[in-house]
Amino acid sequence: MDSVDRPTWAPGDIDLSRPSIARVYDYWLGGAHNFAVDRAVGDKVLADVPMLKTIILNHRSFLRRAVRHLLSQGIRQFLDLGSGIPTVGNVHEIAQAVDPGAKVVYADIDAVAVAHSRAILTGNESVAVLQTDVRDAPAVLKSPEVQNLLDFDRPVAVLMVALLHFVPDSDDPHGIVGAYHDAIPSGSYLAVSHAGYEEGEWDPAWDDAKGVYNRGVSEITYRSKREIERLFAQFELVEPGVERLPLWHPESPDDLDENSANFLGFGAVGRKP
Repeated sequence: MDSVDRPTWAPGDIDLSRPSIARVYDYWLGGAHNFAVDRAVGDKVLADVPMLKTIILNHRSFLRRAVRHLLSQGIRQFLDLGSGIPTVGNVHEIAQAVDPGAKVVYADIDAVAVAHSRAILTGNESVAVLQTDVRDAPAVLKSPEVQNLLDFDRPVAVLMVALLHFVPDSDDPHGIVGAYHDAIPSGSYLAVSHAGYEEGEWDPAWDDAKGVYNRGVSEITYRSKREIERLFAQFELVEPGVERLPLWHPESPDDLDENSANFLGFGAVGRKP
């Protein structure tokens, strides 16, 4: 793609001839920040795992519902970890529609996602984008982007949506959650969505889907509902607790179907006492 075809939101130092996982996700979510090369990869993965798009859309829908719930609780500061490209239904648009002064820091390790995000968000002084490994909580929390925008004397919502299933047990997801818990003040919140299952309900087809995803996108770790609940050990869970993603505060009965009660993933929001 030459400079004539390059849209204004695509940074000049990004190779648009190579697919980007961040832009593939944007495509799956119905966003506009992707190219033919990304759509080709996305379509190939979906051909092997057709249910994947529904899963991803449910994680995104949970993000939207969680942010709206947090806004109803007076939260006006958000730290979105593993944010990708802020595409359709992003945090700052939802939050700033309620309060134009709401502040959001997006953090992601993907240089492509960060470059696109910074280009898209130019001019919004209440939003910052940070490139870092979000597993390193001290690096995130001490960054100029976080220090200059978020006030840790007031409650903050930490968002880990579709993030922790990319963190293997060897990287200690509980320790990562604990580090952010210790840094945020009382009255703050944690929102998590995670690929997972009820103990005893394992379907061998999920192993096949996981293998395709691992080869085509990224390594993923399923966890049981009980393991996901342990991530909230230091938080007070908001009702209904750790619940199947479609069943966590659904916006309408029309959002649910016969598969909602068996969805391969859970969501929850917890409050720091």
